[in-house]
Amino acid sequence: MTDRFDHWLSDSGPVAVLIRQYLEPAAGDGAVIFPATFAPPEGSNEVPGYVIDSLSSGGVCLIDSVGSQANRLEPIFLRTEYKELIPDVTVRVNSREVSILKAGHRAADAVIRFSNLRPEFDRAFLAYRDEGNAEPLAKLAPTSLVFGAWDSRETGAKVPRLVESTVRAYGAERLTRSAQYFAALEKDELEELGLEPEKKKKALSEQGLLDSPSGRTHGGIVARGGVIREALLNLVAARALLAGEAGRTRKLQRYILGLCLIVFTAPVELYLRQGCLLVISPTKPADQFTISRDGRREPFDVSEAEVRAFAAAAAGAFGVGKSREGVFDPKIAKEKLDEKTKKGKSGG
Repeated sequence: MTDRFDHWLSDSGPVAVLIRQYLEPAAGDGAVIFPATFAPPEGSNEVPGYVIDSLSSGGVCLIDSVGSQANRLEPIFLRTEYKELIPDVTVRVNSREVSILKAGHRAADAVIRFSNLRPEFDRAFLAYRDEGNAEPLAKLAPTSLVFGAWDSRETGAKVPRLVESTVRAYGAERLTRSAQYFAALEKDELEELGLEPEKKKKALSEQGLLDSPSGRTHGGIVARGGVIREALLNLVAARALLAGEAGRTRKLQRYILGLCLIVFTAPVELYLRQGCLLVISPTKPADQFTISRDGRREPFDVSEAEVRAFAAAAAGAFGVGKSREGVFDPKIAKEKLDEKTKKGKSGG
């Protein structure tokens, strides 16, 4: 069972695995959906907006970025059917527990760096950076090998993503909208109450006590060319994962590959944000290919149940790391902030 995908991990194997899912709005093909809005460049007077690149065949709109998709997919491993595949790592912040699976920077996140778990994570990053040994990180935070991590503020170790997923709309037509808020209280009533609507327009409007029009703003898009989610698994990077002992390298690779395939095949929620509820197309089946060095694409078919069985067997052979509960320490954060302040003052 554990050697089922070994041909993917061999040097002569394919370079990537691609899954392309065809999506559509829950309200039906051609319905309006709302993409993500992104902040303008620093110092710009522009307002936050959609990312739409115009082509001769129509606009291509970014619906969900690589980073956003990673943050949506990683918590899959909190589900009952998958949670035994990875260690349960949490950090207690006052009365709240934060799972590493919900920390945006994964193993390099501030919630980890400013906890008592930091020394162990530092050692794992250094082993990866200095020795190419990914096993300590796989024992601590294996999804950081799946989705990547950059410990830019401490060790500088950079772990590449194995899985990249994006959602884009094609043939995007941009729409606008406007709105008008009508206050429940009349102007003369505000005057009778001594609230002086003519003198305090802005303050009263901010409190919802005056009518307030909203100018033309983003109104979503219509994707005339459809919506596609593409997920690519980089097998070249997966084959580059090494363990401290050569005899354990293949077990490590199989384990991480199993987690990657779980991400590919597990049912995912497609409620991306308000106004953007997507579903899988009932008429266009997903494309699943392995891609060779010469560009050849060969279809493959594997079910979620088969992947789950492989992932469980690979995890058992590798040995899932032990669970850990850390505690966030504000003193560590304060020391780092003070150190930064001192460097700034000295020009260092």
